[in-house]
Amino acid sequence: MVKIGLTGGIGTGKTYLSTHFLDMGIPVYYADDEAKKLYRSPSFLADMREAFPDGRLWEEDGSLNMQQLSQSFEDEAFLQRLSHFVHPYVMRDFERWAAEQDALAVMMESAILFEYDLVSYFDKIIVADAPEPLRIKRIRERNPHLTVADIRQRMARQIPQEEKCARADLVVCTGETYREGLRFKV
Repeated sequence: MVKIGLTGGIGTGKTYLSTHFLDMGIPVYYADDEAKKLYRSPSFLADMREAFPDGRLWEEDGSLNMQQLSQSFEDEAFLQRLSHFVHPYVMRDFERWAAEQDALAVMMESAILFEYDLVSYFDKIIVADAPEPLRIKRIRERNPHLTVADIRQRMARQIPQEEKCARADLVVCTGETYREGLRFKV
C-alpha cells in the first residue's frame, strides 16, 4: 500500500484537492479532524492530564477546558510541547486506519507534515499550492473574523510555502481554475 501525505499551507486548497483523490478511490485520513476526536478519548485525556497537569487546562470535573486549550495555542512553547505529545497518537491512529483500508493507496491530509517531521511516514508527498492573495481570500471567506494580519501571522507559523513545494514529490497548483497545473519534482 502506498501512503501519500497531502500538505500545504493554510488556504492552499488541501481539503478541496483531497476530494479528487476520494473520487479516485483513495481513502483520505483528515489529521485535524481525527486529532480533535482524541480530545474526547478517555485514555488520551488521562495521558494528557499526566503530561499537562497545569490546572488551567482542566475543568473541576476533570474534563479538558477547550477554550483554555485554544487560548494556550498563542504560547509557542506550549504549542510545541502539545504538538509533540499529540502527533504520535495521530500517527498511530493513521497507521491503524490505513491497515483497515482496502485500497492500493491511502492519503493523510495535514498542514504540518514538514513542520513536525512526519514525512518519513509517507511514500510520496503532494503539496497543494496557491498564490498568497488567493489563499488570503479563501481564508477570509471561511473565517471573516480574521484580519489579513491574523492570516499572515498564521502563515508565518508554518514552513514557507516555497520550501514545502521544493520538498514535494508533486505540487498541485489550486488556483482559481486549476489551469496553473502540476509541477513534478525532477
